[in-house]
Amino acid sequence: MERGLVSTRGLPTWPCTNLLRRQPSSRDSRRGSRVIQCRSTAAKTAKQQARKEVVKKTVRIDRLGGRAKKQEAPAAGSRLYFNVTGFPFPLGPFLERKTIRYEVEPDKIWLFEQEQGLGFSNVATNVRMTVIKLQSGGLWVHAPVAPTRECVALIKELGYPVEYIVLPTFAYEHKIFVGPFSRAFPGAEVHIAPRQWSWPVKLPPSFFGIFATSTLKDSDQTTPWAAEIEQKVLSSSVGIGPYVEVAFFHKQTRTLLVTDAVIMVPSKPPEVVRPEALLEAGGRLPAIIKALCGGDEEERASTSGQSDAPPADPKARKNLGWKRMALQILYFVPGNLINPDRSFRAVSQQLIVSPVVRTLVVNNSKAEVRAWVDAITREWNFRSIIPAHFAAPIFAGKEDFRRAFYFLYEATAEPARPAGLLQAVFGGVINSPKKGVAFPQRDMRALNGLEGFLKNAGVVNK
Repeated sequence: MERGLVSTRGLPTWPCTNLLRRQPSSRDSRRGSRVIQCRSTAAKTAKQQARKEVVKKTVRIDRLGGRAKKQEAPAAGSRLYFNVTGFPFPLGPFLERKTIRYEVEPDKIWLFEQEQGLGFSNVATNVRMTVIKLQSGGLWVHAPVAPTRECVALIKELGYPVEYIVLPTFAYEHKIFVGPFSRAFPGAEVHIAPRQWSWPVKLPPSFFGIFATSTLKDSDQTTPWAAEIEQKVLSSSVGIGPYVEVAFFHKQTRTLLVTDAVIMVPSKPPEVVRPEALLEAGGRLPAIIKALCGGDEEERASTSGQSDAPPADPKARKNLGWKRMALQILYFVPGNLINPDRSFRAVSQQLIVSPVVRTLVVNNSKAEVRAWVDAITREWNFRSIIPAHFAAPIFAGKEDFRRAFYFLYEATAEPARPAGLLQAVFGGVINSPKKGVAFPQRDMRALNGLEGFLKNAGVVNK
């Protein structure tokens, strides 16, 4: 079996997110085991019994990175959802959105994923809503997705009422669904991140159909879920508007929820991304894309005269399409889309701050982000992370989270303190994370140029 994959006999093989690379304990083995319950009807022969047997299979999440088995959508569920809005480009798909539900913690945490793409292009990834069952028996919904009839049916199928709907960010791609989602569950309270804004026109939340019960506050102990879920607000001015993201910690399962702060790009495409989009992205590139993203001079020379025909094998072509999609999402204009393997390896299968967020947000508000990261890693002892995009759940703890933000700590010396015996022997600063991921300069070239342009235009801080 290929390293980094977890397989369960008779079920799909899922990408592994083994970040800490430890050996599973007996407790992990029990958690990661497959539970099969069989309810058989009366039958005269074993063959008839096998045909009539109803088998419920659940793959529990292994904290070494296994994925939960999807739940089949109700046959009557509709995927129709019309949306052509977005800035600067509309968010696709425009007419239909498939929803896949995963069970992360049995009867506690579920992930609902839909495709999210850049309008009029073949670039897409997944967007994720996380649902947690509270001790009250109600559901707490983080970052709602489009409330299609299929999605609503999958939520109601859980058998618990939706009590709270949470918007953890200012970002349009998540904000746009909160109003429609709250109308699908009118009995739920709506709680939103502070300092909501939009650009180029400043519009209030009510314009998007959002009528909030409250605004989320940092370390607020008065929320209805405070005994089970804690929160920390990041709010920093990065230019024409603030970057706002609220992180949450589910204490019972030791799970950290973020929106865009960190991601892990999986080696294989998310299941919800349409195969036809992947095949198109893995096809022959237009001349203008080849000119912009054809690699450096050495790479162009090494591939001179070689055919750029797409792979004949559909699976290989879809994997190529996914690599191209992911790199365009991360860099906008990456260095090499003809042969993206090297660039993809540099960023995939590891916890990172995405290049866009790092360049346009974090680098312009380092003090605020560092204080937020320090507070999260000081107070929350999490063992897994669920972002709103790409892979999840990710088996990662405090050190992994800090390591993703390593660039915040490189230029800042820690205050001097008396060294303990181990520190005196081995050196180093206790609170300094180890080296993280350095993005290839050829891939960062266009993004760095965009940052300079936006700074000169006054869109982001200088």
